Parts: sequence; structure tokens; C-alpha cells
Amino acid sequence: MILFMLFLSTALNYLDRTNISVAAPFLKNDLHLNSVVLGLVMSAFGWTYAFMQIPGGWILDRLGPRLTYGLGLIIWSLFTFFQAFAKGFGSLFGLRLGLGLSEAPAFPTNNRLVATWFPKQERALATGIFTAGEYVGLAFLTPVLAWIVAAFSWHTIFIVTGILGLLFVPVWFKFIREPKDSPYVNAEELAYIREGEGLADAASEKTKLKWSQISVLLKRRTMWGIYIGQFGVTTTLWFFLTWFPDYLVNDKHMTILHAGFYSMIPYIAAFIGVLFGGAFSDFLVRRGFSTSTSRKTPIIIGLLLAGSIVLANYTASIGLVITIMSVAFFAQGMSGISWSLIGDVAPRELLGIAGGIFNFAGNLSGIVTPIVIGVIVGRNHNFGGALVFVSAVAVIGALSYLLLVGKVKRIEV
Repeated sequence: MILFMLFLSTALNYLDRTNISVAAPFLKNDLHLNSVVLGLVMSAFGWTYAFMQIPGGWILDRLGPRLTYGLGLIIWSLFTFFQAFAKGFGSLFGLRLGLGLSEAPAFPTNNRLVATWFPKQERALATGIFTAGEYVGLAFLTPVLAWIVAAFSWHTIFIVTGILGLLFVPVWFKFIREPKDSPYVNAEELAYIREGEGLADAASEKTKLKWSQISVLLKRRTMWGIYIGQFGVTTTLWFFLTWFPDYLVNDKHMTILHAGFYSMIPYIAAFIGVLFGGAFSDFLVRRGFSTSTSRKTPIIIGLLLAGSIVLANYTASIGLVITIMSVAFFAQGMSGISWSLIGDVAPRELLGIAGGIFNFAGNLSGIVTPIVIGVIVGRNHNFGGALVFVSAVAVIGALSYLLLVGKVKRIEV
């Protein structure tokens, strides 16, 4: 039940941050935004989302996951709703900043709840399943959003997704609890979680954070390897979250409806990839492989395969382009289990802040990627250089896991 709630909340979270990609081909004409300015608008979410990760992790450690996420859900749904009434660059940029600010604690909260509720041998698959919520929402609702744009207007997308988020708020507060406080958990399940190193007890305690403790998370080579690697993981993701529909419309000359339906295929591939990556990692754990091998193998393979996205530059076939994109996004999904590493290596007392730093490092690409791609497209009037950039960063991420991360074990403070 907890995992299903995380799956649904993640699907809503990603709809609200990526709905602008579907609206973009129409929105930029209506509000008179060129590619460079549109890249800035798309990056606005990343500015506040990234820089609020550490404060968001601190808030999570203070307030706990139920209240932190519930309040964030209310606020980000309102910011989503009001984007429908943006009149130009300034108002749209400001609302996207607010959206990033309020969504910042989402994934640290997801990670905290997985570390709390799931034993080690189930944690990667659980991470994969809630992460799959990103892709399921995008796969099956992107065509719906494209239809809404075509049938009504780009404004309607923001109204619909904002209302969906607000409707989910009471559901979240009803079902999300710590294991010890849940009316649905018995003593046997609590014992099972504890035996598998789930943090059923420690994670329910509110932490008094000393800022000096953050230095532990910044001095270890393992953590830096994970941070750099996550930047590589999320760069491919941010291409698909921001520019992919525009790539299909303007580079491949599709209508918005065709782009919406073709987008389903890579998104479904990513959904399968993240489930495969999680199941494969947990399978290796159960077969007796080390945590290092079990966690890092699908991430490294995924990052290397994600680099194949550059091959789309060498074909004009729509079918082959979608196939290449699907392989790259499947691979990105595989590497998306990187969140499970934080549950394995972060100090028990600092799960929230560790997740915040990790997500900050990864989502710096939410700032960099939309702007870089916007500049490249603005100069070259095509996406060739943009795909080279995405591919190169994915390979750098793989090298970081290979050369820097080392042995995966929990850091003690």
C-alpha cells in the first residue's frame, strides 16, 4: 500500500513538472518565446528544485515524510494550476520557480519511506517501482495531454494536472504513516522490516540536525562518485522531460498529436527499464553478490546504453529514431535505481539530508540541460549537438560509478 502511494504520488509529481513540455510548441508561440528563452523557462524548475534539496532534506528530517510531502503536494499543485494564467516570460518563469521549490522534498521523502518500510533485499525493486511512476504517468497521460492541447488549449493542461494533485492530498494523509504508527502493520511485519535492515524505528524519530554533520556527506569519495553519476543519470531524463516533444515536432516535423503518441513508446521502455533494473539488482543481492556489485551493475550498464541516444543523429527514419530513443530511455530507467544507493550508504541519522544532497547534485542537470539544449537548438536550428551533449554526460556518469564510487557500505557518523 505504501509503495502504491509512492507510485501514484511520483506519477503526479512528474506530470506537474513535465506538462510544460507538451504545451511548449504552442505556449512559445502564444507567449512569444524563442528557443533560448523557452530553455530558460524550462530550467526555472531546476533552479529552485536543486537548491532546495538540502533545506528540503533538513525539513524532512525535522517534520517527517507524511507532513513534508503532504504540504509540498498542496503547494506545488497550486503553482501548477496558476501556470494556466501566465501572461509572459516573467510570470511563467516565476511560477516554475515556485513549482521547483515546493517539489524539492519529494524524492528524498520517497527514499526515506522506502528505507523505512522495506528490507534491504527488496529495496532496489521498491525504488524501481516508485520511480516507474515517473514513466507510467508520462507514457499514458502524455497522449491525453497532447489531445487536451489540440482540443482545447495549452492552458487547460495546467488546470487539469493542478486539480489532480489537490484531489490526491487527502489520499496521501489517510494512508501514509511510519510503520510503528500504521494500523495495517502487525508485529511480524515490523520484525521482518527490522531483520532486513529497514529503518522502521530510527526513521520515525525526528532528527536534530547539526550542520557540521553535512561535511561527512561531502568528504567521502563514494558520495562524490554517486553525485557525479546521478548528474549523468538525470541529464538523459531531463532531455525527455523538457525537449523531447519539441524535438519530435520541430526536428522530425510531427503534429503535436503524433508527437504525444510516439512519446509513449520511449516512456513505456523507461518504465520497463526501471523495473528491470530494480529486479535485477535485488536478484543479485539474493544470489549472494555484494551490495556494491548488485547496485552498481545495472546503473553502469544503463548509463553506457543511454549514451546510444546520439545514434539518432544518423538516421532520418522515424521508426529507427523512436527505437533508438526507446533503448536510451530504457537504459536511463535501469540507471534510475541509483536512489537505492542512498538508502544503503547514507548514515541512518541523515537519510533526509543525504537524499537532498544527492538529488541536488543530480538535478543540477535540471538547470544545465534545458539551457544548453536551448542554446544549441537556437544556434544550429536542430538537435544534433544536443544529443551529442546528452550522450557524453551519460558516459561520464558511467565512468564515475566505475572509478570513484568503490565499495558500497553504510557511512557511520
